[in-house]
Amino acid sequence: MEADPCGIFVPRPADIKRVENIEYTPGHHLDLYRIDGESTRPVVVQIHGGSWDGGNRRQQARPLLHLLAERGWVTASVSYPLVPQASADDQLIALKRAIAWIRTEGPEHGIDPGFIAVTGGSAGGHLAALLALTPNRAEYQPGFEKIDTSIQAAVPFYGIYDLLNRNATRKDWPIIESLMRAASEGAEDRYRASSPLDQVGPHAPPFLVIHGDNDSVVAPAEADQFVAALSAASRAPVVYLKVPGATHAFDLLYSLRSHHVINGVERFLRGIRLQTTDTRPQTTPD
Repeated sequence: MEADPCGIFVPRPADIKRVENIEYTPGHHLDLYRIDGESTRPVVVQIHGGSWDGGNRRQQARPLLHLLAERGWVTASVSYPLVPQASADDQLIALKRAIAWIRTEGPEHGIDPGFIAVTGGSAGGHLAALLALTPNRAEYQPGFEKIDTSIQAAVPFYGIYDLLNRNATRKDWPIIESLMRAASEGAEDRYRASSPLDQVGPHAPPFLVIHGDNDSVVAPAEADQFVAALSAASRAPVVYLKVPGATHAFDLLYSLRSHHVINGVERFLRGIRLQTTDTRPQTTPD
């Protein structure tokens, strides 16, 4: 593995190329990871966590990004505007611009834009789920309404799915009022619009929801209720992996547990990819 000053916890393997600092919208960037090859490949978009007001696209989910790249995927780790400068809507709009960039510019970087999966942890899990459940919504695509922002698979890790916290699955967090730019009382509709729990429906893409059963930051009950609602509404596969003994951000470092989980993620995505019908020629990851 080569030295990588941005890889504070997990160095980047030498065979993985990183294309850095691609500006997908003014002021916000993404990095692409892939191994060399001529074929176009499906892409997995990683959304970092950090309570919506922090985090770094180069310090999270690196074991997953590296594994997927080595197995023939392109992985894209994205930045997005943060609280307090940005609201929940601002964040979602920016991430949809990242999807629009992949759909329109991705082929120049060896990306097959016909299959886009999304993942993320904690706040990134919330945003990944919300992104997947709000395809092609004009209010979140100002100026790029005609670009397809649908997602073909979603893998949120230890996410927050109900901003209203209706079942008291966690403590009420002041950061959510900053994210929403309003207290929940009197703004319930706005909170529901930004809660994946309220956006489930038959249109949902395949989901693999991952949560540690020992998570003390976001209790697994948060995922339990989301999976129940999603399973009842979706026509697509819904898989729930409650990881024994795992805590919040358990996948930050390589471990036997994270190794098995990220291998499972790759198998899930590979399976969904193989089931995806497309009239264009397909390239299956190696």
